[in-house]
Amino acid sequence: MNRTAAAAVVALALAPCASLSAEGGGPAAGRLSIYHWFDYIPQQLLDRFSAETGIEVSMDVYESNAEMLASLQAGGLGSYDVAVPSEYMVRIMADEGMLDEISPGELTNAGNIEARWMDVSYDPGRRHSIPYQWGTTSFAVNRDVYAGDIDTTAILFDPPVALRGRINVLEDRREVLLLASLHLGIPQCTTDPEHLQALDALLQGARQHWASFGSETAKDALESGAVAASMIYNGEAAQAREAGANVEYAYPREGFVTWMDNVVLLQDAPNRANAIRFMDFLLEPENIAAVSDYVRSAAGVEGADALLDEELKSSPEYAPPADAPPGTFVAACDPETRALYDGLWTRLRDRAGVPK
Repeated sequence: MNRTAAAAVVALALAPCASLSAEGGGPAAGRLSIYHWFDYIPQQLLDRFSAETGIEVSMDVYESNAEMLASLQAGGLGSYDVAVPSEYMVRIMADEGMLDEISPGELTNAGNIEARWMDVSYDPGRRHSIPYQWGTTSFAVNRDVYAGDIDTTAILFDPPVALRGRINVLEDRREVLLLASLHLGIPQCTTDPEHLQALDALLQGARQHWASFGSETAKDALESGAVAASMIYNGEAAQAREAGANVEYAYPREGFVTWMDNVVLLQDAPNRANAIRFMDFLLEPENIAAVSDYVRSAAGVEGADALLDEELKSSPEYAPPADAPPGTFVAACDPETRALYDGLWTRLRDRAGVPK
């Protein structure tokens, strides 16, 4: 996070302010329980929300969409008010009845959502969610170790000798499988036996060159030199570079992942009114811009871009080059197809000798 932006957020968090209820008048009370990606929101911003509203915030974290979904399905639903799934997972959760509906007019700041992110295919009309952050997933390479062409998914799936055994892959089955599908030039959500066999063969052949599976550890492993290349989110690649690591983020010609994380209102939220207040809080440009500065990615809220620090807006991880191909969103496959893909992932993780 930019130090100036951080200082501004801290100052706002500590500034005297009236506590308001979720309805906008009188002292607020109660709690808010958030289920969130790891290291993905500045604590100072949560402190500011509590200072403004009197609402006590607690937060548990997860490492992948799959982990979040499994936890909620296993009994977590009813324990949390909001979660932060990626776009395809919003569709899955809605289809499984895990999301509450936001009534028209309930979010006073709904008009701040950028038009392109309002009527999205995975949540038409934003009935269950608001945009949080969006960006890309690709990989970054230590240029002290490898100086060759990195704009190819072969870096992960048929790596040069210098990188073999020194690659980290995200603990995110959907994004790994999407990059593998792009590498092979096959569609997502395919049930074609030949396609599935090719995917399995590619993954099984590549895993011998991967040192680790980790999302939470990806940036630190790259910064420390524990790995020479890592599949990574664009914001974390920027953080590693800004910390002094000689790494470059790739835009492979075969394609890369585009993602949008969203704040969803969970079914059976124990503090529903406070959840709505938190979502409204995040739709204020200065608040969501503080998140963007912290994680080095983009928001989907009007007016937020103007508040970002200039270093972020001009960074190569934030703005793809003109000749980069378009990114691809992960598709929400039907349950039967998801089971096939989960089987490929389980086989990969079992063969890799690491826990699923």
